Amino acid sequence: MGTPGSEAPASKDASPGIDAQASLQVIGAVPRGGLRDNISFGGGLQGFIGGWVGQGPLMLGLDVAFLGYGHTTDQVPFSSTVGPRVPVEVSTSNNVLETHLSARLQHRSGRFRPYAEGLVGFKYLFTRTQIGDGDFGDGPGRDLKDEIASSTNYDDFALSGGAGAGVDVRVFRQEEAAKTVQAVSLRLGAQYLLGTEAEYLAEGTLADEDGSGQLEADELDVRRSRTTFLQPQFGVTLRLGGTD
Repeated sequence: MGTPGSEAPASKDASPGIDAQASLQVIGAVPRGGLRDNISFGGGLQGFIGGWVGQGPLMLGLDVAFLGYGHTTDQVPFSSTVGPRVPVEVSTSNNVLETHLSARLQHRSGRFRPYAEGLVGFKYLFTRTQIGDGDFGDGPGRDLKDEIASSTNYDDFALSGGAGAGVDVRVFRQEEAAKTVQAVSLRLGAQYLLGTEAEYLAEGTLADEDGSGQLEADELDVRRSRTTFLQPQFGVTLRLGGTD
């Protein structure tokens, strides 16, 4: 039994016990330096999750992005024996997977929360071809395609690092402290990510010009340059736990 005037202990269910945030955004990929001579503008999706360290504004997190800078699709015969009676779809995509550790300075609360961050990690550049079948008639399943086979035609890694800045603008606030999602914000930002030199394929259809059944080195349009992107971002941030 408590003494008069004493406060009851806080309920363990009063707070989710975390102080973090997660975001998902659409990003552009504007090549810079030598990279812009070889590829065109691209784009994709990016996700971030991070948590604050101690009671200050420092947040540590993981930033992962998947973007494409080229895509081609052709319909070809399944085989020379079958001919055009059974077509398949051959799709080739040029992609970049980015993984970075982020150290970010951002206040935990407020309707407008600007931030600045430093990032370090790597870029994985790869070109992949997939073969899929599907219903090419007018039936309800004509848009459904199943992958028959796929292959990575070319890939390379590059070290990556840079800086970013932006702002989260709160559009929703949760009144119940026990809820995990305490607030929802719109995010507007940009990152400038320097990259070391790497080799990659330019956008375009891959062709077996000599009929050998394999893609020879001289049939691939391999480019080499530093891999620097300017990446504008627009998305949604979820404030997890804490006090907003």
